[in-house]
Amino acid sequence: MNIAKTHLSSTIKSSFLQTFTSKPTITLTILDTLLQKCKNVKEFNQIHSQMIISGYINDTFAASRLLKFSTDSYFIPINHSHYILDSIKNPNGFIWNTMMRAYLQRDFAQATLSLYRVMLEKNVEPDNYTYPILIQACSVRFNGFEGKEIHTHVLKLGFGSDVYVVNTLINMYAVCGNVSEARQLFDEACVIDSVSWNSILAGYVQIGDVEEAVLVFDQMPDKNTIASNSMIALFGKMGRVNDARRLFDGMVIRDMVTWTAILSCYEQNEMFEQALAIFVQMRVEGVAVDEVVVVSALSACANLLANKEGELVHSLSMRIGIESYVNLHNALIHMYSRCGNIIASRKLFDTSHILDQISWNSMISGYLKCGSVDEARALFDCMPTKDVVSWSAMISGYAQHDYFTETLALFHEMQLTGIRPDETTLVSVISACTHLAALDQGKWIHTYIKKNDLKINTVLGTTLIDMYMKCGCVENALEIFQGMEEKGVSSWNTIILGLAVNGLVEESLDKFSEMKRCNVAPNEITFMGVLGACRHVGLVDDGRHFFESMVRIHNITPNVKHYGCMVDLLGRAGLLQEAEELIESMPISPDVATWGALLGACKKHRNTQMAERIGRKLIQLQPENDGFHVLLSNVYASKGRWDDVIEIRDMMKHQGVVKIPGCSIIEADGVVHEFLAGDTTHPRMKEIDKMLDEMAQRLKMEGYSPDTNEVTLDIDEEEKETNLYRHSEKLAIAFGMICTSPRTPIRIMKNLRICDDCHSAAIAISSAYEREIVIRDRHRFHHFKKGSCSCMGYW
Repeated sequence: MNIAKTHLSSTIKSSFLQTFTSKPTITLTILDTLLQKCKNVKEFNQIHSQMIISGYINDTFAASRLLKFSTDSYFIPINHSHYILDSIKNPNGFIWNTMMRAYLQRDFAQATLSLYRVMLEKNVEPDNYTYPILIQACSVRFNGFEGKEIHTHVLKLGFGSDVYVVNTLINMYAVCGNVSEARQLFDEACVIDSVSWNSILAGYVQIGDVEEAVLVFDQMPDKNTIASNSMIALFGKMGRVNDARRLFDGMVIRDMVTWTAILSCYEQNEMFEQALAIFVQMRVEGVAVDEVVVVSALSACANLLANKEGELVHSLSMRIGIESYVNLHNALIHMYSRCGNIIASRKLFDTSHILDQISWNSMISGYLKCGSVDEARALFDCMPTKDVVSWSAMISGYAQHDYFTETLALFHEMQLTGIRPDETTLVSVISACTHLAALDQGKWIHTYIKKNDLKINTVLGTTLIDMYMKCGCVENALEIFQGMEEKGVSSWNTIILGLAVNGLVEESLDKFSEMKRCNVAPNEITFMGVLGACRHVGLVDDGRHFFESMVRIHNITPNVKHYGCMVDLLGRAGLLQEAEELIESMPISPDVATWGALLGACKKHRNTQMAERIGRKLIQLQPENDGFHVLLSNVYASKGRWDDVIEIRDMMKHQGVVKIPGCSIIEADGVVHEFLAGDTTHPRMKEIDKMLDEMAQRLKMEGYSPDTNEVTLDIDEEEKETNLYRHSEKLAIAFGMICTSPRTPIRIMKNLRICDDCHSAAIAISSAYEREIVIRDRHRFHHFKKGSCSCMGYW
């Protein structure tokens, strides 16, 4: 009978049916032959049906053959196998084990445990093969409670000394994080083999207990490759790279996992050059590479910005036929994006048939990294589905590229989708609020964080502190700072800088002292805040002390910004000669900002000779800088040297230097309004003009007189006064007067330093209208209240 070469035809069915009356050995041979030829569910169902019709399904051995074939054949659904089990009258332990193992292998661990309960109800006795299956099911579910219950059954039925059962129990407890229970089993076991040692070692590796893992590894009678690989992975995870390399070098037998572990060790610890070197060595020694190895190599290339090496790895992936793997594909998109090769990245993206969410997110992030914000947004809008990573990437990209208005708009759009923002998103949105002085929206986000019970960690807390400080809300910032469980050095720096720029110098220096008492080591930025505090009120001696202590006590080498702070401090105090000598003695080249601070001090103290010398030097160094031209022009104007003013302005015209217009931002009812100097475009300009006229009349009655000394020389005095009244901060103040309630502080952010006349006017307005006005210019805050300013005239 040549059945092996035929399909299931009517003839075969007939022959098959006839064999059920033959001897069992012949029937089993035919059954095995038919099962070997079975290629689909339909053919299998024919065999199963014939066995039921003939009654041969009641033969336990034949039924077990049929069930084993169905569970091993992935084209047969698992419910078909269960149906076979139900059709067997008296299934034995082997059949139940087969079915339970099938559920476990197909990721239905819960069904495995449920089947065990049915097995017990039918009074079928488990064996030493049953319990390893059940224990593995508990491991897969990370369910230590159920595992403990199975352990009780093991002991009750006398399988507690079976090495296979014990090993699976050790592994289960280790996987579920109960290493102490696993260790107790290990220590009490009658017989332990290499699997036992590997299992207990894996438990310590999983929880990151290096010391215990090392003790176990050192005691192992056979330090096999699996154990060594686990230790290399653990050493890498815990940053002990030298220990990992020492173990790697001492291994006689290495497999691909070994090489992967040491490569990942270097990559995890940001030793990307060494990671690539390991990858090259793998290729030289002929070690096969897989997707995991190539992805790690590409990650190293991305972090090193090694586009050429990345291309070689890409070529290798094509040669070995793994380029189409989605994880590898995404790693390639990321690598090319990081290296600035956005064209190659987009080509991969467009030609792929395996795009997933990570692919889209990687491509968007790549565009944003390259500064192609519009292309990123276009891709974002085309995404089939957007997750929190997509929204976060786009929102963060907007914030990083100074698209602050778009950042807030996109965040509000995200809210409408119901997707909960993550920490990165919130930090970006708060930063946008900070730059736009959008206090109301910043407060709304703070309320959102509290309402949703989101933890304010170091990064989020520091960003909120920065936002409140830069909006002049010191009390809110201090409240957050005091409530933070963990304060990093960045948190302390932000509070010290914030207090200083808000004029609370004594409190700023107190925080510096408190920081040291809390054993938080100050860094370069800390001293920027401390020196900045000193310069805001002219604490020259204290500034000198802190500057010297940087090197002497804290071993911090001052950078150009620290020198700039000291020059500004000395210059504001009128110590112009000392300030210039400090610049000349700097061990590093002074930048234009440092010389600019001295030029500003010369103007303040009316040292025209030094101002002229330094101003012309700065114009030569940076001819495109409008600030230096304007500052020197104002120095000449203050002395009535109009010919020199004309020369400077002609120079600006000739070199194409345009003065940056003053710009002031104010938020009202959640909307940010922007005013330029001389602005007439605002929709409520008529109301603003009316308020400006009212303010001018009222301030004159209060004795305020506009300072016209530095206004353009070719207009008369009346026009000069009008020009002053259209400075951006005055327009913003007038708008604030008509749009905010009398008890609400008027908060304004300006892009330039506030001018003398606007400063005097703000003082007068705060007194005449009994309004608190907070203006943040490019250097500091001015809190105007009841006819005085927090700067006390020292600015």
